[in-house]
Amino acid sequence: MLTLAASLFPIFCWGFYTVFASWLEKRRPSLSIIMGAQRHRWVRNAVRRETPMDAILSGNLMGAVSFFASTTVLIILALIAVFGQISAVVEAVSVMQPGQDISKAAVERHLVLFLVMFVMAFLSFTLSLRQFNHFCIMLGAADEADECDPEEIYVMAALNTIAARNFNQGIRAYYFSLGMIAWFVSGWAAIGVSVLLFVSILYREFFSAARELVAGLKVEVPNPARDAGGRAGKEKK
Repeated sequence: MLTLAASLFPIFCWGFYTVFASWLEKRRPSLSIIMGAQRHRWVRNAVRRETPMDAILSGNLMGAVSFFASTTVLIILALIAVFGQISAVVEAVSVMQPGQDISKAAVERHLVLFLVMFVMAFLSFTLSLRQFNHFCIMLGAADEADECDPEEIYVMAALNTIAARNFNQGIRAYYFSLGMIAWFVSGWAAIGVSVLLFVSILYREFFSAARELVAGLKVEVPNPARDAGGRAGKEKK
């Protein structure tokens, strides 16, 4: 029972973090939420200037996502290859866990869960890459000759933020994969490492020095409902 629970626990922590962070963000803005305002500021300034800097920044973002997507594919292929060496893996786990009777089925199940985790991470990265691509298209389509529509700026910034969230979701799979690796040492190690990772990521997102520094900047967080009301009032005038 412990073997199965330890295999599932890192994946549970990975999924539960998203739910818990969303709940906590309503009470304390996370680093991602704060950076969302900076993304809005970036787009607002990008549509007013004629420099290659914004194209370079967008390319760097897409390059980072593409790198992790490609690396994830290699990890998936490596995990598939391990299935051809199950007997050797079972023997190695038995050596690391001499007091436990680890069956071949338990190792196979753990590898399947490990594989599912990285397949989901790959989907997150590819979705992020596609959304960043849409953002680049919209940024390139913006007319710099006239003042850009605030709603268009909001949509571009929101698309950029959504892409970043999917990228972060894929990155967290790499973090919690350490818990999956710790399973080969012991089930309790997998649970302990996953809990430590959960707390560490939560601290970095909500209580780190980087978060406090960025939070100190007075940047207005966009509100589409308020902006729409403001535009409607101007149109009536």
